[in-house]
Amino acid sequence: MTDILNRLTLGKLPLTYRFLFTSFLLVVGLGLCMAGAQIMLTHGMADGKAGLSMDDIVYSYYGNRSGSKMEAALTGKMKDKAPPGVNITLIKWVRNDAPEAEWKTVGPLLEQNCGKCHDAESGLPEVTKLDVAKSLAAVDHGASIGSLTRVSHIHLFGISFIFLFVGLIFAMAEFDRFWKIILITTPFAFLVLDVASWWLTKFWPGFAWFTMIGGLGYSLAALVMFGVSFAQMWLPRWTQK
Repeated sequence: MTDILNRLTLGKLPLTYRFLFTSFLLVVGLGLCMAGAQIMLTHGMADGKAGLSMDDIVYSYYGNRSGSKMEAALTGKMKDKAPPGVNITLIKWVRNDAPEAEWKTVGPLLEQNCGKCHDAESGLPEVTKLDVAKSLAAVDHGASIGSLTRVSHIHLFGISFIFLFVGLIFAMAEFDRFWKIILITTPFAFLVLDVASWWLTKFWPGFAWFTMIGGLGYSLAALVMFGVSFAQMWLPRWTQK
């Protein structure tokens, strides 16, 4: 059995299996691209500027402790969603510790300018509710322990299964054994580093670098495995042996 597995290479697979593996890799690759786009549209806008930066990572996990999430949004990615005068009024309310006595003025402004998007069906914070608005007006301490726990276990379970199947396919490639083992195990190591960096950054913002390194590490390893697998399944150099 071991001898059969050692002789089984991507170029010698039946056409049915090559199409199966190729379809899987294409869909997974598309999913990873969508994940990257989602990161750019969420964490990548944490500092109000396009593109992922160190500040984005720090604000997402450690928080912007010089201000609140609401003020950061009103001066950043949500700045153009309301007239300047409304933004100034809302920012003043936030900086004044969000007094309930002023809600009769602030509430209608949030309802008029934010209510259409921040409703119960959107999944976004319902800022038209006083308790939600006050929580967003508090000093931003980044991701909560609860949300970190939830996202961490989803990533560790879900993405590890992706790399398991990508690794199974790549294991059949004609590749130096030492480097094959390195490439197969690298995504798992960097995935653990990536998730661990979220927790470390939550308490020490200097660890935000590890988030960048973790994401870059498993992305590059996956890219090499994808490229080699596609090439050996379809290029004549391997398939005509």
